[in-house]
Amino acid sequence: MYTPKEIATRAAQVLDDRKGLGIKLLEVTDVTSIADYFLICTGTSSTHVKTLCDSVEAVVADEMGEALLHREGHRGGTWVLLDFGCLVVHVFTNETREFYDLERLWNDAKEIPLNFDKEGQNA
Repeated sequence: MYTPKEIATRAAQVLDDRKGLGIKLLEVTDVTSIADYFLICTGTSSTHVKTLCDSVEAVVADEMGEALLHREGHRGGTWVLLDFGCLVVHVFTNETREFYDLERLWNDAKEIPLNFDKEGQNA
């Protein structure tokens, strides 16, 4: 059994491993009841967005056992949302991320520093 923070940091590591850009992990427990963490990332193309999401789903759902409750926006490929209950992952193309600016929208959330070392661990 993993804690929500362990799930969120592992998902962030997966995004980093797959060359996701601008990865931000926000703790939203004091701001909303939707989830404990929001993970935001940019992919370089709709194909990259899909790959990032598929990779996170494989690790979080299949390896860590946290069920994917909902997947939204997969067909468009410019913004995909993965809802794992305790963690909501948002993967955007650059233009879509700039347009929606979730970091500004959730600016009351606490940003969790992510510093992955060479072995992929959050230092």
